[in-house]
Amino acid sequence: MNSKNKGRVIFAIGSIPLIMTLGNSMLIPIFPNMKSALDISQMQVSLTITVFSIAGAIFIPIVGYLSDRFSRKVVIIPSLFLFGFGGLLAGLAAAFFSNPYIWILVGRAIQGIGAAGTAPVAMALTGDLFKGGEQSRVLGIFEASNGLGKVLSPIIGSILGLMIWHLVFFAFPAISLVSLLLVLFFVKEKANRLSPPPFRKYANGLFSVFKHEGRWLFTVYLAGGTCLFTLFGVLFFLSDELENQYSIYGVVKGLILAIPLLVMVTTSYITGSKIGKNMEKMKKLQLIGFALMTLSYSLLAFFDQMILFLSILAISSVGSGLILPCVNSLITGSVGKKRRGFVTSLYGSVRFLGVALGPPIFSRLMDWSRLGMFISVAAFTLIVGLLVLLLLHVKGKDGKKKSNTKFRYKYV
Repeated sequence: MNSKNKGRVIFAIGSIPLIMTLGNSMLIPIFPNMKSALDISQMQVSLTITVFSIAGAIFIPIVGYLSDRFSRKVVIIPSLFLFGFGGLLAGLAAAFFSNPYIWILVGRAIQGIGAAGTAPVAMALTGDLFKGGEQSRVLGIFEASNGLGKVLSPIIGSILGLMIWHLVFFAFPAISLVSLLLVLFFVKEKANRLSPPPFRKYANGLFSVFKHEGRWLFTVYLAGGTCLFTLFGVLFFLSDELENQYSIYGVVKGLILAIPLLVMVTTSYITGSKIGKNMEKMKKLQLIGFALMTLSYSLLAFFDQMILFLSILAISSVGSGLILPCVNSLITGSVGKKRRGFVTSLYGSVRFLGVALGPPIFSRLMDWSRLGMFISVAAFTLIVGLLVLLLLHVKGKDGKKKSNTKFRYKYV
């Protein structure tokens, strides 16, 4: 693959995680308007994210298996179509139906099913097409693209919301169409000359992977899910706080929501470009990341002045930016091509569940106590950091713990 074609492939793959990101983040700025227009509760508003994410979490393992059995593109392209169709349905319901809420949830569920076959499968596709340190660099770009979507989405959502609050839903078909065309024309998968294995053999291979690697694999799953849980929970809190506490609306609100996300994007890109396949470095960066998140959320419990709040929140964004590229690289390199789709998709389910649980849990915690909310979240990130310390071991080729070793691919 020459450098020009490689750049196009990276650009096409990088457009895919934007789908999952925009599917939730663009809605956050319009939540107060949605709540008012539909006359629904804060919890009902949060369900528009939860339904999307749970539908995605359920279907991700299914599309992961299909991508392993057939091909990544065969799954990604119909998934992008479904994502756009679900957004269109939700938008039409909001614009023309007398009782649109239930149809918005149906559209969001369809979007979640579509999103299931986008970013997680694209991560497996990256593992197929790139190897070694280049794979880590592309996965860093992948996570940065995901984060860039998080940066742009509150701004775009705020701009669209200033015109008509449900205009956001109509943006989804246009976005998915662009990504669909990029994947269709620029991504060329390597031909698989071997017939797909029978399901029983495939399942036995997966069982072998999780039997030998399950402890650390599920630990890094939890690490990635925790980052998404806290991120969307805090954004949900911040969106509500900016309007109710500071009377900040529209584009200014979107720009403020984008600040911690921009910090995370920048950190993710730098981290992905530096880690290579050094597993020891990945573990250290994750531990530093969780330490920063715990420190940030502990301090946020005692400060509510906006500039200071955002400055402290940025510390947690640096932590997430250190953790996520390391998790992506560890998971993508844990298995060979034949089962990579399922393993990365299962990780995608965990990320979706993190996103799904963030807004409703933070909504309950907000009703309970602001101090209790941040202290509880800080305690949770501390526990996950300790699990990474205790369960994620650096191993050399002889299976013994060593320093300065490179992550090795154990299964094919």
